[in-house]
Amino acid sequence: MPEHPKTVPKQKTEHQPEPNPEAAAKRKEPPQPDHRHRLIVEPDDGLEPILGLLALARQTLLIKQFDCREPSIIQAAIAAAARGVKVRVLLNPTRGSGQRDNDVPYEALRSAGVDVAWTPPKFMVTHEKSVVVDGERALISTFNLSPKYLTQTRDYGILTTDPAQVADMVACFDADWQGVAFAPSEGTGLLWSNVNARAVMCAFIDGARTSLDLQHPKFMDTTVLDRVLLAHDRGVRVRMLCGGRHGTSPGDVVDTMSSLRVLQRVGIKVHRQKSPKLHAKLILADGDRALVGSMNIDRVGFDFRRELGLLVTAHPIVSRLKTIFGGDWEASKLWVVPDPMASPAHDPEEPPHDPDFHHE
Repeated sequence: MPEHPKTVPKQKTEHQPEPNPEAAAKRKEPPQPDHRHRLIVEPDDGLEPILGLLALARQTLLIKQFDCREPSIIQAAIAAAARGVKVRVLLNPTRGSGQRDNDVPYEALRSAGVDVAWTPPKFMVTHEKSVVVDGERALISTFNLSPKYLTQTRDYGILTTDPAQVADMVACFDADWQGVAFAPSEGTGLLWSNVNARAVMCAFIDGARTSLDLQHPKFMDTTVLDRVLLAHDRGVRVRMLCGGRHGTSPGDVVDTMSSLRVLQRVGIKVHRQKSPKLHAKLILADGDRALVGSMNIDRVGFDFRRELGLLVTAHPIVSRLKTIFGGDWEASKLWVVPDPMASPAHDPEEPPHDPDFHHE
């Protein structure tokens, strides 16, 4: 795996990632190779890196997914179990709307003898999208393991072999499998909902000094809105790339549109991305660090769901994310966000309704 972060202070080890990425980013040390992280960009990279990860499993395979309907992924999990790998799969039972996406894959796995269970009912939904192989390497993604999110939507995934991060993911999987409480370790660079995700995201935004680029489909948390406005007030250039109304429920549209209108009112540029459809959750700060995860900027996502994200300072990863964001920004259009309380007007730029694309 190619990638890198900034040099870590000598008193820390690879098992103790830099707990303050903002401080690390201020140092002027040259980027160093980092074989712990690798970036997946969808739909560009397709299924190959994910299937390649599953094929590496020799002892254990842990899969926790909000939506897992890609047939080749299900078959790869069944094949792993057939070659003697201890496979456990946690699937979210229902969306907030009550829609059940995972009944068919659940039954396919169960019928094949794979250990599969529903995620804990204490969460409104489990929106986390993760895979852990042999307790040594893991995937944290914004994409679901379902066809649309691997072929049609802008999404990201991070492959990590960082021991502390992988160990925390295994501990959380075990806790959710047993239905018990989970307390994340300190200083791993992971964001967990419903524990520390909002606080880490706000600290990340507070650390921005020159630029802040957000690529998010929903914006429904006033605390994060406040931190973005504070960044703008101190002279940080802020760009917001959203997906418009497409895939957003009527209730979520009201809060999202209102938040975006507040950003526009203070002079922040808001663009609407149409192709590929925006499903990613990405924040870039100062061009040298990134936050990628399953959580929308959403109060419910921070407080009532299981979510997982990751802070990244690896230079090749952040560089590619900057390039992808820049391309999506240039291909998108400035959007005058409509008043959500006004009667909806026909918008010829709005993509047609897609019943299989909606943001939880």
